[in-house]
Amino acid sequence: MCPSEAVDLDDPAAARAGAILTIDLDAVADNYRRLCAELGAVACAAVVKADAYGLGMARVAPALARAGARTFFVAQLEEAIALRAMFPVEVEIYVLNGLGAGPVAEFQAGRVHPVLNSLGEIDAWAAAARAAGRALPAAVHIDTGISRLGLPDDELEALAADRGRLAGIDLRYLLSHLACADRPEHPLNAEQLRRFRAARARLPDAPASLANSSGIFLGADYHLDLARPGVALYGVNPTPGQPNPMRQVVRLQGKILQVREIDASRTVGYGATHRAAGPTRIATVAVGYADGYLRSLSNRGSAWLGDRRVPVVGRVSMDLITLDVTGASAEAARPGAFVDLIGADLSTDEVAEAAGTIGYEILTSLGRRYHRVYRGGR
Repeated sequence: MCPSEAVDLDDPAAARAGAILTIDLDAVADNYRRLCAELGAVACAAVVKADAYGLGMARVAPALARAGARTFFVAQLEEAIALRAMFPVEVEIYVLNGLGAGPVAEFQAGRVHPVLNSLGEIDAWAAAARAAGRALPAAVHIDTGISRLGLPDDELEALAADRGRLAGIDLRYLLSHLACADRPEHPLNAEQLRRFRAARARLPDAPASLANSSGIFLGADYHLDLARPGVALYGVNPTPGQPNPMRQVVRLQGKILQVREIDASRTVGYGATHRAAGPTRIATVAVGYADGYLRSLSNRGSAWLGDRRVPVVGRVSMDLITLDVTGASAEAARPGAFVDLIGADLSTDEVAEAAGTIGYEILTSLGRRYHRVYRGGR
């Protein structure tokens, strides 16, 4: 398909846009159902932090709810409050950053649940429960090897020795987080599972959650009672090195602003990092690092123009990239036409590899200047 065929230029906003980001909500929903199928009878939450990994929580979360999601995880309290406004009663919302994300009273007022990451947070939430005269729901996070948030070993020991500190807390989940789930052979996966099992045995019985997107594909031992996929919902491959079981969710198309002919010895872009070896056609496209098209894609990225892959040449600048379209037809490579920068033929993971990063960063970097189009989701 020629990229321009999917662009509705009858829409004035699309016609004046430098780039168009299309988000396939049906693909998001299908990805959720695919993960549910992998989990069998185990419950599947949805992680929608960072504005649903850059794709727009206000549109993505309802599509996930229609697909069956009833438990959501975010990072920040503000995200949770916005999510609660979308779902007055029917879903549970957990804040991964815990009480450090905001005042205790705002958690209660927003009817959202903290993931308690320290003894100090456990004590504060228990005190809030006593003041409220009722049990308050929460999850408790145990650090089993990632050394970020969660109870470290000494605090786990103290809690195991004095379970009474959990009095007043409606303990919905014990959870931990895998550090190397995208590398199935890594020994830390099995070690974290062992540590988590040992921690659970020392604490009050509660449902458990360990598996992230890649963790789901480590097997049933890691599934426990609730999985927490995030990036796989949005089309990034949770099984690196294997075929991607997820559907592509995003398509990014940039508009060609100008096409010019240059000859041998002429350079392209800041720093003159690309020099033409002979007669060359250069297409300038209205996307740059201000839009989240990373500067590390300079002289490394590529795009699809019709049925032809064309390289990024020269440095990515703030608002523009330049492509070598020498082999493309004049009809395809013309001002006003669109190129695919992410899409069916150029996945988020491929772009990430070219940029020397991961799909998470590509998605969450997508800028606000794009004209956004949402497909499906009903």
